[in-house]
Amino acid sequence: MLSVKDLVVSVGRGPDIVRNVSFRIEPGEILGLVGESGSGKSMTSLALMGLLPPTLSISGGSVMLDDTDITYLAPYQRVRRNCGRVAMIFQEPMTSLNPVLRVGDQIEEAVQVHDPDANASARARELLDLVRIPDAAHQLSAYPHELSGGMRQRVMIAIALACRPRVLIADEPTTALDVTVQRQVLGLIRELCDSLHMGVLFITHDLGVVAQLADRVAVMYAGELMETADVGPLFRAPLHPYTAGLMACLPNPESDDPIMATIPGSAPRPGEIPDGCPFAPRCDRASAPCRSGLVPLVHGAPGQSARCHFPLNERAGA
Repeated sequence: MLSVKDLVVSVGRGPDIVRNVSFRIEPGEILGLVGESGSGKSMTSLALMGLLPPTLSISGGSVMLDDTDITYLAPYQRVRRNCGRVAMIFQEPMTSLNPVLRVGDQIEEAVQVHDPDANASARARELLDLVRIPDAAHQLSAYPHELSGGMRQRVMIAIALACRPRVLIADEPTTALDVTVQRQVLGLIRELCDSLHMGVLFITHDLGVVAQLADRVAVMYAGELMETADVGPLFRAPLHPYTAGLMACLPNPESDDPIMATIPGSAPRPGEIPDGCPFAPRCDRASAPCRSGLVPLVHGAPGQSARCHFPLNERAGA
């Protein structure tokens, strides 16, 4: 459905922010894109949406939706060519929704852009029902500040669904929500993915969310994909030391050690990424081949691959 191949996002003639990123999302599948802040996850999603800021641009690779190349199409061009069926849910709904417009008006506007002949009012109510907002007819007349955080996020999902998307991009949509509401929103996204048979790119830094929601996982660092795998193999036997480092940072309720594990150092800035594996300066397993030359693609379980000279299970004697 959505095929991204060797995507490169650059700052003018400056450094690359996203480098040679490739992945596919099939109908009814959720791909979790994980990594530290600044790893390039959100820039990748904005590139897929055609919403990069003016200082950034796609300088290489391709983005295919079904059989249509949408790499360099602006959002309005996608709508005109009937390929504007990639939608996005942003991190903070309070800054994404217009505070002076009723939520019903905002949903209707999205409906009219993609389907001018539709009954926008009826479709808006249908969308609120779809995202499980109670008393949808009444909530259409509410302003964003009158709704809870979870309700606002459901309104954002309703707006995203207005174009009947083939692919839904969710950029950390549960960050500002409490655990109970977070679970409800995650369950809703899974339900919509299955019932509408759409693909989902779910961006997060929370591996616990990935384990609960995603079918496959892509691990991103310094603008590159370090590892891609199905959820089960990734958590059972990660190939790349960066993936293992992220997992080690998860809280362990059975541990008596009050100090949580961390990955030493910090990610390199664009333009300062070293040759070889970009994680090598922070990796306690790195050797000379990791710091120079091309990093090979190694394979683990079916569908699992990573760019690493010495994959983690090989070092451990697996």
